[in-house]
Amino acid sequence: MKAAEFLREDVEVLWPDLMRRAVKVGADRELVAVYPRRSDMPRALFRELITASRSRLWFGGYTSYFLWLDTPDAGPLLSAKAQAGADVRFLLGDPDSEVTHRREEIESTPLTVSTRIALTRAEIAKLDAPLAVRLSDRHIAMSVWIFDDEALVSTHIGDSLGQDSVTLHLHRRQQGGATDRYIEHFESLWSAAPAA
Repeated sequence: MKAAEFLREDVEVLWPDLMRRAVKVGADRELVAVYPRRSDMPRALFRELITASRSRLWFGGYTSYFLWLDTPDAGPLLSAKAQAGADVRFLLGDPDSEVTHRREEIESTPLTVSTRIALTRAEIAKLDAPLAVRLSDRHIAMSVWIFDDEALVSTHIGDSLGQDSVTLHLHRRQQGGATDRYIEHFESLWSAAPAA
């Protein structure tokens, strides 16, 4: 940078490739962060996204069980959002699905997938505002959570639990970008899923 000052020239002119690498342009500008594991995300991130959202809070995790553990006052927050007119939806896994049963065999953990789904449904049932809930087994390998124009996307890795999933944090910056694609993905799954 000192060289640019000395030469009285813009850094972009002297080193255009450097600037392209340093400044996000195009499709990658929607990428806020990448976490090697969902458990690497800041614990406060879900709460911050819920709190900041005004119109759309869509939870497309197969169990979304961790939400109730990691987000203080998740229930009252979601109730308040729904009562204020936000579209709050939960697309959960189908506990009776063969896909779910196969996943339980793979994970081989006492807190089974269907139990975690049941716990999330029990938490939702406690809320003051009715939330839309649908069941599907089509999103077993990828969870998508949408908060207005932000998205968290976890892609499951092999036999690992959801907390070990690579997770992307996206912020919508353009029409038809990555965030829009995941919103479309959620809407497609939602429209095909029966109400719970």
